[in-house]
Amino acid sequence: MLQRKQRSLTTLELDPEGPEPAPLVIMLHGYGSNEKDLIQLAPELPPECRYVSARAPVPLDMEMYGWFPIEFTAEGITVDYEAAGRALEQFIAFTGELIETFSPKGGKVYLMGFSQGAVMSYLTAFTRPDLLHGVVALSGQLPESRLPEERGPEGLGELPFLVLHGLYDDVLPIEKGRAAERWLEGRVRSLTYHEYPVAHQISEEGVEEIRRWLRNETSARS
Repeated sequence: MLQRKQRSLTTLELDPEGPEPAPLVIMLHGYGSNEKDLIQLAPELPPECRYVSARAPVPLDMEMYGWFPIEFTAEGITVDYEAAGRALEQFIAFTGELIETFSPKGGKVYLMGFSQGAVMSYLTAFTRPDLLHGVVALSGQLPESRLPEERGPEGLGELPFLVLHGLYDDVLPIEKGRAAERWLEGRVRSLTYHEYPVAHQISEEGVEEIRRWLRNETSARS
């Protein structure tokens, strides 16, 4: 049963089936969406995990939120990097709050972000890889202004990444996904990359891949 929780960020949560503690999957929605979005996928994913879908902190409109302000211009998307830094600090603190509350099995914490949520997932991994056991980046892009130098901080190379992108994405074009693949290749322990014939969305085949990847990762290195 889904539960709404008032934590430092508002969440919708799905408890695991089976014994506690459980691996923790934190879901980060895209710009203009809310915590009701990705949590809809949770019943299709491994039931032995706990799923926490967080609402981004910046209100945009009715039921619409963002992690940090952006603008759509003729030259592309522009980012408020100072605000993105504040959002990152807030999300890292939120992740620590969840870890303290749930003590995930084996310390396993995974981020699953879509679009701007994928950017936040990358930023968290590049800043505090010690908090995580893996990242699922869906229809996102690397935070180009915040890419780590060389191989990145200690611990980043131990993280597995699953990167999925739509071939016909008209918000963040497919080249954004391919650039992420090129940068991550050789820098992380494991990289799984797939493209699907969809737009800025998650395909059914993508959901199947997320389920398979999470099941493999959460059962490994216990």
